[in-house]
Amino acid sequence: MLNPIAISLGPIQVHWYGIILGCGALLGLLLAIREGKRFGISPDFFMDLLLIGVPSALIGARAYYVAFEWNNYKTNPGEIIAIWHGGIAIYGALIGAIVAAVIYTRRKGYDFWRIADFCAPGLITGQMIGRWGNFMNQEAHGGPVTESFLRNTLQLPSFIVNQMFIDGQYYHPTFLYESLWSFTGLLVLLWIRRRSFLRSGELFMSYFIWYSLGRFYVEGVRTDSLVFAGPQWLASFLKTVWSPMSFFGWGAKEPGSNIRISQLLAVFIIIAAVSFIIIRRKQRRSVPYSSPIETKNSIGPAVQAQQPIKS
Repeated sequence: MLNPIAISLGPIQVHWYGIILGCGALLGLLLAIREGKRFGISPDFFMDLLLIGVPSALIGARAYYVAFEWNNYKTNPGEIIAIWHGGIAIYGALIGAIVAAVIYTRRKGYDFWRIADFCAPGLITGQMIGRWGNFMNQEAHGGPVTESFLRNTLQLPSFIVNQMFIDGQYYHPTFLYESLWSFTGLLVLLWIRRRSFLRSGELFMSYFIWYSLGRFYVEGVRTDSLVFAGPQWLASFLKTVWSPMSFFGWGAKEPGSNIRISQLLAVFIIIAAVSFIIIRRKQRRSVPYSSPIETKNSIGPAVQAQQPIKS
């Protein structure tokens, strides 16, 4: 097992998890700044957005998890703020970050969808890197597998195989599945954002579609899914949609209840994102992604920002 603690200074311990998340956030910020410069947006805008978005994401991630695990916290409310004991959810983080971003961009006079498009590659980059924090903590893994599956079928290097040996059993490296899926998604987003057909808001929606699609299938083998008891027809539908993954040797981990919240939310997000794109195109409410940014300050009408640089 790799040591999850990077530095110890007396009682103060710096975990690799935090360092890795910080690196992911920094790289995501640099991507957003670079794209923003093409449209005349100051780097300070994105730095401030990050400073507001990160704590909002942490609050949202914790609140989301606690809400669905309330029975475990209602008798011990002191644990609600103890995020160092584990228990955050990526979808909650996205909700918290989006709420903060909507408020911030409106105060600055920018269209939220334009700014969200610039941030989409950075978001998926942060998730791609951040999953390696789960790897260091030996958490967010999938169900049991054999060592042969990891070494021979997946051809994984020894440092990953060894880290997936937890309490006498090897497990699915779901952190790796999501990280690789996010890396592929980053390449897709970087390609899409230079296409002439792209409209405002659609790169952000493409991020949601891509991430949710991968998360739906990875969630099927996770051992720590948030679950609830729902109608059997819905559980059967989700299981049927997931079932093709058994072809790759993924044995589904049966949850305590029959509905995995992240799977259901992934389906809802994909439907909502596709609907968003279709409706805005029919109503002609969006502008081309490459259009100049318009901002509206508190004392005057909309003014046009610097023309985008062709590349």
